[in-house]
Amino acid sequence: MNTPVFANSEELRILLYDLTYSPGGGWRTDPRATHLMRFAMDKYAGLARKHGLEPGEAAVAAFDVMRMRSTRLADDPWAVITRAVELTLIYESRAAGLLCSTGQARKSAGSDFHDPQRFSDREVEIADYHPAFHRWDDLEHVEAPPQDNPDGEPTSALVALDVAVEFFIELGWQEAAARLAVEYIAARLMRCRDRASAYVSLRRDGTGPALLDIGHDAWLVVLRAVLGNQRRDREDTGAALGILGRLVTGECLEDLFSDQALADAVQGAAPAMTVSG
Repeated sequence: MNTPVFANSEELRILLYDLTYSPGGGWRTDPRATHLMRFAMDKYAGLARKHGLEPGEAAVAAFDVMRMRSTRLADDPWAVITRAVELTLIYESRAAGLLCSTGQARKSAGSDFHDPQRFSDREVEIADYHPAFHRWDDLEHVEAPPQDNPDGEPTSALVALDVAVEFFIELGWQEAAARLAVEYIAARLMRCRDRASAYVSLRRDGTGPALLDIGHDAWLVVLRAVLGNQRRDREDTGAALGILGRLVTGECLEDLFSDQALADAVQGAAPAMTVSG
Protein backbone atom coordinates (compact mmCIF):
# COMPACT_ATOMS: atom_id res chain seq x y z
CA MET A 1 0.00 0.00 0.00
CA ASN A 2 1.40 3.38 -1.02
CA THR A 3 1.89 5.97 1.71
CA PRO A 4 -0.53 8.89 1.16
CA VAL A 5 0.91 12.36 0.71
CA PHE A 6 -0.79 13.58 3.90
CA ALA A 7 1.42 11.23 5.94
CA ASN A 8 3.84 14.17 5.73
CA SER A 9 3.08 16.86 8.32
CA GLU A 10 3.24 19.77 5.88
CA GLU A 11 0.94 18.03 3.40
CA LEU A 12 -1.41 17.22 6.28
CA ARG A 13 -1.46 20.89 7.30
CA ILE A 14 -2.46 21.90 3.76
CA LEU A 15 -5.17 19.23 3.67
CA LEU A 16 -6.55 20.36 7.04
CA TYR A 17 -6.78 23.94 5.77
CA ASP A 18 -8.59 22.74 2.66
CA LEU A 19 -11.03 20.54 4.59
CA THR A 20 -11.71 23.21 7.19
CA TYR A 21 -12.27 26.15 4.88
CA SER A 22 -13.76 24.51 1.80
CA PRO A 23 -17.13 26.18 1.11
CA GLY A 24 -18.75 22.84 0.33
CA GLY A 25 -18.16 21.41 3.80
CA GLY A 26 -14.92 19.58 3.13
CA TRP A 27 -15.06 17.28 6.14
CA ARG A 28 -18.48 16.02 5.04
CA THR A 29 -18.07 15.83 1.27
CA ASP A 30 -14.38 15.60 0.35
CA PRO A 31 -13.29 11.97 -0.28
CA ARG A 32 -9.84 12.90 1.05
CA ALA A 33 -11.40 13.25 4.50
CA THR A 34 -12.52 9.62 4.33
CA HIS A 35 -9.05 8.50 3.25
CA LEU A 36 -7.49 10.55 6.04
CA MET A 37 -9.68 8.98 8.72
CA ARG A 38 -9.02 5.47 7.42
CA PHE A 39 -5.31 6.22 7.53
CA ALA A 40 -5.65 7.53 11.11
CA MET A 41 -7.58 4.41 12.13
CA ASP A 42 -4.83 2.18 10.78
CA LYS A 43 -2.07 4.41 12.18
CA TYR A 44 -3.42 4.33 15.73
CA ALA A 45 -4.92 0.83 15.77
CA GLY A 46 -2.02 -0.61 17.76
CA LEU A 47 -2.17 2.22 20.26
CA ALA A 48 -5.90 1.67 20.73
CA ARG A 49 -5.51 -2.06 21.34
CA LYS A 50 -2.72 -1.37 23.83
CA HIS A 51 -5.32 0.39 25.98
CA GLY A 52 -8.05 -2.18 25.38
CA LEU A 53 -10.00 -0.01 22.95
CA GLU A 54 -11.08 -0.23 19.31
CA PRO A 55 -9.26 1.48 16.41
CA GLY A 56 -12.43 3.43 15.66
CA GLU A 57 -12.16 5.15 19.04
CA ALA A 58 -8.65 6.27 18.18
CA ALA A 59 -9.91 7.62 14.84
CA VAL A 60 -12.61 9.63 16.62
CA ALA A 61 -9.98 11.13 18.93
CA ALA A 62 -7.81 11.97 15.91
CA PHE A 63 -10.76 13.59 14.12
CA ASP A 64 -11.46 15.83 17.11
CA VAL A 65 -7.92 17.16 17.30
CA MET A 66 -7.55 17.50 13.52
CA ARG A 67 -10.31 20.11 13.55
CA MET A 68 -8.56 22.32 16.11
CA ARG A 69 -6.84 25.52 15.06
CA SER A 70 -3.86 24.73 17.30
CA THR A 71 -3.21 21.59 15.25
CA ARG A 72 -3.12 23.53 11.99
CA LEU A 73 -0.71 26.03 13.54
CA ALA A 74 1.58 23.46 15.17
CA ASP A 75 5.17 22.88 14.05
CA ASP A 76 4.35 19.20 13.51
CA PRO A 77 0.60 18.48 13.18
CA TRP A 78 1.05 14.70 13.22
CA ALA A 79 3.03 14.89 16.47
CA VAL A 80 0.24 16.92 18.07
CA ILE A 81 -2.41 14.48 16.85
CA THR A 82 -0.48 11.43 18.03
CA ARG A 83 0.02 12.83 21.52
CA ALA A 84 -3.61 13.92 21.79
CA VAL A 85 -4.86 10.50 20.66
CA GLU A 86 -2.55 8.77 23.13
CA LEU A 87 -3.82 10.88 26.03
CA THR A 88 -7.45 10.41 25.01
CA LEU A 89 -7.04 6.64 24.87
CA ILE A 90 -5.32 6.61 28.25
CA TYR A 91 -8.16 8.57 29.83
CA GLU A 92 -10.88 6.55 28.12
CA SER A 93 -9.28 3.35 29.37
CA ARG A 94 -8.94 4.87 32.82
CA ALA A 95 -12.58 5.99 32.76
CA ALA A 96 -13.71 2.45 31.94
CA GLY A 97 -11.78 1.14 34.92
CA LEU A 98 -13.05 3.80 37.32
CA LEU A 99 -16.64 3.62 36.02
CA CYS A 100 -16.70 7.35 35.37
CA SER A 101 -16.70 9.76 32.44
CA THR A 102 -13.59 10.53 30.40
CA GLY A 103 -13.68 14.09 31.71
CA GLN A 104 -13.63 12.88 35.31
CA ALA A 105 -10.77 10.53 34.48
CA ARG A 106 -8.78 13.47 33.08
CA LYS A 107 -9.33 15.43 36.28
CA SER A 108 -8.18 12.49 38.40
CA ALA A 109 -4.93 12.08 36.45
CA GLY A 110 -2.02 11.61 38.82
CA SER A 111 -4.24 10.50 41.69
CA ASP A 112 -4.03 7.12 43.36
CA PHE A 113 -7.58 6.10 42.42
CA HIS A 114 -7.85 2.44 41.51
CA ASP A 115 -10.36 0.32 39.63
CA PRO A 116 -13.46 -0.71 41.62
CA GLN A 117 -13.06 -3.73 43.90
CA ARG A 118 -15.64 -5.90 45.62
CA PHE A 119 -15.50 -6.07 49.40
CA SER A 120 -15.37 -9.85 49.06
CA ASP A 121 -12.15 -9.63 47.02
CA ARG A 122 -10.17 -9.23 50.26
CA GLU A 123 -10.09 -11.42 53.34
CA VAL A 124 -9.86 -8.54 55.81
CA GLU A 125 -12.42 -5.86 56.58
CA ILE A 126 -12.20 -2.73 54.44
CA ALA A 127 -11.81 -0.53 57.52
CA ASP A 128 -8.65 -2.42 58.45
CA TYR A 129 -6.74 -1.71 55.26
CA HIS A 130 -8.26 1.21 53.38
CA PRO A 131 -6.61 4.59 54.17
CA ALA A 132 -9.92 6.40 53.69
CA PHE A 133 -10.96 5.04 57.09
CA HIS A 134 -7.73 6.14 58.78
CA ARG A 135 -7.59 9.85 59.47
CA TRP A 136 -6.13 12.20 61.99
CA ASP A 137 -6.88 15.90 62.10
CA ASP A 138 -3.76 18.06 61.77
CA LEU A 139 -4.80 21.64 61.14
CA GLU A 140 -1.21 22.87 61.04
CA HIS A 141 -0.75 21.36 57.60
CA VAL A 142 -3.97 22.60 56.04
CA GLU A 143 -3.18 24.63 52.93
CA ALA A 144 -5.37 26.83 50.81
CA PRO A 145 -6.31 25.25 47.48
CA PRO A 146 -4.19 26.46 44.56
CA GLN A 147 -5.70 29.04 42.24
CA ASP A 148 -5.89 27.49 38.80
CA ASN A 149 -5.91 29.52 35.63
CA PRO A 150 -9.20 29.23 33.75
CA ASP A 151 -9.11 26.49 31.14
CA GLY A 152 -8.85 27.70 27.59
CA GLU A 153 -7.66 31.20 28.45
CA PRO A 154 -6.49 32.57 25.09
CA THR A 155 -3.00 33.94 24.67
CA SER A 156 -2.36 37.39 23.25
CA ALA A 157 -1.16 35.76 20.03
CA LEU A 158 -4.42 33.88 19.54
CA VAL A 159 -6.41 37.01 20.30
CA ALA A 160 -4.33 38.82 17.69
CA LEU A 161 -5.20 36.15 15.13
CA ASP A 162 -8.92 36.57 15.78
CA VAL A 163 -8.73 40.36 15.57
CA ALA A 164 -6.74 40.13 12.34
CA VAL A 165 -9.41 37.86 10.88
CA GLU A 166 -12.10 40.34 11.92
CA PHE A 167 -10.16 43.13 10.20
CA PHE A 168 -10.09 41.16 6.94
CA ILE A 169 -13.80 40.31 7.20
CA GLU A 170 -14.77 43.95 7.76
CA LEU A 171 -12.88 44.80 4.56
CA GLY A 172 -14.89 42.44 2.39
CA TRP A 173 -13.18 39.09 2.84
CA GLN A 174 -15.29 35.97 3.30
CA GLU A 175 -14.76 34.61 6.83
CA ALA A 176 -13.37 31.28 5.60
CA ALA A 177 -10.88 33.04 3.32
CA ALA A 178 -9.85 35.47 6.05
CA ARG A 179 -9.22 32.72 8.59
CA LEU A 180 -7.34 30.61 6.08
CA ALA A 181 -5.08 33.50 5.05
CA VAL A 182 -4.23 34.59 8.59
CA GLU A 183 -3.77 31.07 9.98
CA TYR A 184 -1.67 29.93 7.03
CA ILE A 185 0.71 32.86 7.44
CA ALA A 186 0.76 32.57 11.25
CA ALA A 187 1.65 28.87 11.05
CA ARG A 188 4.67 29.67 8.90
CA LEU A 189 5.64 32.52 11.22
CA MET A 190 5.61 30.17 14.20
CA ARG A 191 7.93 27.76 12.42
CA CYS A 192 10.30 30.41 11.06
CA ARG A 193 10.38 32.31 14.40
CA ASP A 194 10.67 35.78 12.85
CA ARG A 195 8.68 37.84 10.36
CA ALA A 196 11.49 38.37 7.85
CA SER A 197 12.20 34.65 7.48
CA ALA A 198 8.50 33.85 7.26
CA TYR A 199 8.05 36.46 4.53
CA VAL A 200 10.94 35.07 2.49
CA SER A 201 9.55 31.56 2.88
CA LEU A 202 6.02 32.54 1.89
CA ARG A 203 6.59 34.97 -0.95
CA ARG A 204 7.45 32.13 -3.34
CA ASP A 205 4.86 29.81 -1.82
CA GLY A 206 2.29 28.58 -4.31
CA THR A 207 -0.02 26.73 -1.94
CA GLY A 208 -1.30 29.75 -0.02
CA PRO A 209 -2.49 31.77 -3.01
CA ALA A 210 -3.88 28.61 -4.61
CA LEU A 211 -5.99 27.83 -1.54
CA LEU A 212 -7.23 31.43 -1.48
CA ASP A 213 -7.67 31.59 -5.26
CA ILE A 214 -5.75 34.88 -5.56
CA GLY A 215 -2.89 35.94 -7.80
CA HIS A 216 0.74 36.26 -6.79
CA ASP A 217 0.59 40.06 -6.55
CA ALA A 218 -2.41 39.90 -4.22
CA TRP A 219 -0.63 37.25 -2.18
CA LEU A 220 2.35 39.56 -1.68
CA VAL A 221 -0.01 42.32 -0.57
CA VAL A 222 -1.51 39.99 2.03
CA LEU A 223 1.95 38.94 3.24
CA ARG A 224 3.08 42.54 3.65
CA ALA A 225 -0.15 43.41 5.46
CA VAL A 226 0.05 40.52 7.93
CA LEU A 227 3.82 40.22 8.42
CA GLY A 228 4.87 43.78 7.66
CA ASN A 229 6.95 45.41 4.96
CA GLN A 230 10.45 43.98 5.30
CA ARG A 231 12.26 46.80 3.50
CA ARG A 232 15.01 48.42 5.57
CA ASP A 233 13.59 51.91 5.11
CA ARG A 234 10.37 50.76 6.82
CA GLU A 235 11.98 49.22 9.92
CA ASP A 236 10.86 51.94 12.32
CA THR A 237 7.29 52.24 11.04
CA GLY A 238 4.04 50.46 11.80
CA ALA A 239 4.16 49.03 8.30
CA ALA A 240 7.25 47.02 9.29
CA LEU A 241 5.40 45.26 12.12
CA GLY A 242 2.43 44.13 10.09
CA ILE A 243 -1.05 43.45 11.44
CA LEU A 244 -0.03 40.63 13.79
CA GLY A 245 2.93 42.53 15.20
CA ARG A 246 0.89 45.67 15.76
CA LEU A 247 -1.89 43.78 17.53
CA VAL A 248 0.50 41.86 19.79
CA THR A 249 2.22 45.10 20.81
CA GLY A 250 -1.02 46.68 21.97
CA GLU A 251 -2.77 48.22 18.98
CA CYS A 252 -6.45 47.51 18.45
CA LEU A 253 -8.84 47.07 15.55
CA GLU A 254 -9.59 50.80 15.41
CA ASP A 255 -5.88 51.54 15.03
CA LEU A 256 -5.70 49.24 12.02
CA PHE A 257 -8.70 50.90 10.38
CA SER A 258 -7.12 54.31 10.89
CA ASP A 259 -4.29 53.15 8.61
CA GLN A 260 -6.05 53.87 5.33
CA ALA A 261 -3.25 52.50 3.14
CA LEU A 262 -3.34 49.19 5.01
CA ALA A 263 -7.13 48.95 4.84
CA ASP A 264 -7.16 49.71 1.11
CA ALA A 265 -4.46 47.10 0.46
CA VAL A 266 -6.28 44.34 2.34
CA GLN A 267 -9.59 45.22 0.70
CA GLY A 268 -8.04 45.23 -2.76
CA ALA A 269 -6.46 41.80 -2.27
CA ALA A 270 -9.70 40.05 -1.29
CA PRO A 271 -10.58 36.95 -3.35
CA ALA A 272 -13.44 37.37 -5.77
CA MET A 273 -15.12 34.25 -4.39
CA THR A 274 -15.11 32.24 -1.19
CA VAL A 275 -12.14 29.91 -0.72
CA SER A 276 -12.21 27.26 -3.40
CA GLY A 277 -12.16 23.58 -2.45
